[in-house]
Amino acid sequence: MADRVTVIGWDGSPLTAAARSALGAATLVAGAAHHLALPEVPPSAERIRLGSVALAARRIAGHRGTAVVLADGDPGFFGVVRTLRAPEFGLEVEVVPAVSSVAAAFARAGMPWDDAQVVVAHRRTLRRAVNVCRAHTKVAVLTSPGAGPAELGLLLEGVHRTFVICEELGTEREQVTVVTSDKAPDHTWRDPNVVIVIGGPAGAAESGGWLAGRDPGAGPRGWTQPGETYDGPLGEGETDLLRAAQLARLGPRVGDLVWDIGCGTGAFAVEAARAGAAVIAVDRKLDACARTDAAARRFGVQAQIIQGSAPHVLENLPEPDVVRVGGGGAAVVSAVADRRPQRIVTHAATRDAAELIGRDLTEHGYDVECALLQSVELDTRAWTETERSVAFLLSAALPERTV
Repeated sequence: MADRVTVIGWDGSPLTAAARSALGAATLVAGAAHHLALPEVPPSAERIRLGSVALAARRIAGHRGTAVVLADGDPGFFGVVRTLRAPEFGLEVEVVPAVSSVAAAFARAGMPWDDAQVVVAHRRTLRRAVNVCRAHTKVAVLTSPGAGPAELGLLLEGVHRTFVICEELGTEREQVTVVTSDKAPDHTWRDPNVVIVIGGPAGAAESGGWLAGRDPGAGPRGWTQPGETYDGPLGEGETDLLRAAQLARLGPRVGDLVWDIGCGTGAFAVEAARAGAAVIAVDRKLDACARTDAAARRFGVQAQIIQGSAPHVLENLPEPDVVRVGGGGAAVVSAVADRRPQRIVTHAATRDAAELIGRDLTEHGYDVECALLQSVELDTRAWTETERSVAFLLSAALPERTV
């Protein structure tokens, strides 16, 4: 029985001496069709067309002989190595890497990629991959059939991005195309491909950073920032402590889409975006939209800003993961609950209003909590009260699904 497998990465360049040696001794070779057609594959070796890596791993584990798996790029980077190393297969894995398809794509584009987010898009993760493209200025998307450039472009409707689409890297049919995101659905793209998604006003420092991908420590410390940071007085639902509590209840994160309805100064929208989430900020007032846009630019984060009155303006928005309702009352909260986000937070000025909203959320199937938040600000020079605020904080969560 095989207890060892050599995984060879291939980027279209000639195989290394180590790769040729391992492949020449193989009695079983697994890979895609273009891998199995390589002249270095021994004619006598058993060949497995690689579809399910888990199924191939079981066959390799039961094979009497020497097994090799061929994969595109660096097989240890979102590749087959993770599956082959699963304990149930009992395989010892040796890797002969090649240049990853992401590195190759950025090389073709002539761009650095240490500041890029890298995501995998297939049918199950496509929406989350799109949310990362909404939230960040440079993203590499490893696509799959049914979750490719066209689907990315369709789901990014309303957000302008530039796509660098790299098809069949390392082969004779390699092609690099630059299009705007709205034009990507107009074409048919060949698999495999990598899409570099670029756009938005924010960018990494020219000198580069110290951490690959997004730096979570960029910008000032603190979940929330002082009110004066947001260019004008905060609304009654935007106090520092209330925003901090709302952020804590929602827990926005990379891959999420956050709706901020009644965005006001943009304080909450900016702070959710700083957590790495994609944000759509909605307000009926033009000046509120302008302030939110200015705040997003000041903090170097992405936010799609939509002027309109809720709940009607919400009908054509993409599905949210978590929602803050800063204005609009019970009718807007009810409309949001109809869309079934995982979590919702809002506030009320009176207990009666809180009870009305809470009952409606419970009827929608949410678990509801309510807390009376009172904050008192003191002038520490004289330790005298300067401002007092009181609000009912409502937070609602869908019950966790059990399988």
